[in-house]
Amino acid sequence: MIRHLFTLIWNRKRSNFLLMAEILLSFFVLFVVSVLLVSNYYNYRQPMGFSPDNVWEFDVDPGQDTTDRKATLRLLVQELQATPGVAAVTWTSSNTPFSFSNMNTDQFRYKDKKASLTEQYDADDDMVRVLNQKVVAGRWFDHRDDASTHHPVVINQKFAEDMFGGEAAVGKVLTNDKHDEQWQVVGVIEAYRSGNDFAANEPAIFNRRVLQDTARVGNNEQPILLVRVLPGSGAVLEQQLVRKIKQVTKGWDANVNTLEENRHDKMKFMLTPLIALGLVGLFLIINVALGLFGVLWYNINQRKSEIGLRRALGATSNGISRQFLGEMFVVTTLGVVGGLVLAMQFPLLGVFGFATPIYLTAMLLATILIFLLTAICAFQPSRIAAAIQPAVSLREE
Repeated sequence: MIRHLFTLIWNRKRSNFLLMAEILLSFFVLFVVSVLLVSNYYNYRQPMGFSPDNVWEFDVDPGQDTTDRKATLRLLVQELQATPGVAAVTWTSSNTPFSFSNMNTDQFRYKDKKASLTEQYDADDDMVRVLNQKVVAGRWFDHRDDASTHHPVVINQKFAEDMFGGEAAVGKVLTNDKHDEQWQVVGVIEAYRSGNDFAANEPAIFNRRVLQDTARVGNNEQPILLVRVLPGSGAVLEQQLVRKIKQVTKGWDANVNTLEENRHDKMKFMLTPLIALGLVGLFLIINVALGLFGVLWYNINQRKSEIGLRRALGATSNGISRQFLGEMFVVTTLGVVGGLVLAMQFPLLGVFGFATPIYLTAMLLATILIFLLTAICAFQPSRIAAAIQPAVSLREE
């Protein structure tokens, strides 16, 4: 049976070759789209590394105030921490969770190994309480770091794996290209995907910066505060905190958003290209389906005499239907094999830089979609072929 199908396919090699080329290109495009969609879904399923619930972001703007901003900021943090309904307060750099700001560097080295591009954050001792970060090794910053001879840092597991491999990260000392500055790892957190829900778990490093450290606090920067409030806190507490900020700072402006609001806004921004990508994939699937259906319909009209002769020689309608389905599956298999050969180059060459399981999942998904399309498109034409009566087809000839 298989040999007979290959013979029939070879006898119509020109049209079948074009059909295989269409299936191969369609598979390849579906594979690329699937890689991007699967990678985003894979990232979405990963732990975020922090809890944005009940966290408010206060963007405090001193404006033209030239007074000692460091002292004012220290007093402000103390007042906010003492406010009923506030669980913890931290101040940090502008690249807060779900913001559109980035601070990355590749200056870190360990022995002869240079770190890849790493997102760095400013953090104080209370950030772990505000964001509920999970420390998996070592500890978070505390007063023990006041007398440290190196700059204390906390890293995520991704940074630890990339830089230290299987070695324990806590206690390791990093340096820069000039070897004139050193950082000591005091702790490792699970993850920190602060960009958005679809962001990959990239290397991250946290620099300790406390308000008491006047050498590392600029007097011209714009502070950003993250405040964890008790569950159920609403507009009343928000207005109270804004009034307190204005009272303590003598008129600084303060804009407040919840991290959940920022997360929702970032999600809408990220979903737009993903929806467009999904629509492209859907448009491709529809075009492939129409092409397959048209080719099969044309083949049946061109092969009526063959079908009628086979029916006259005793072939059943089910046998005719299975023949057309079998031919399509063989042609599809040949096209998919060619597409798989091309797709396997992606993980081998590191295209897109994704993990190998993502490519394999995308290959499986594209293969299933192509065969499913073939089965759907070939079903109705094969039924039409099976319904052709030998007397009718032979009389038409």
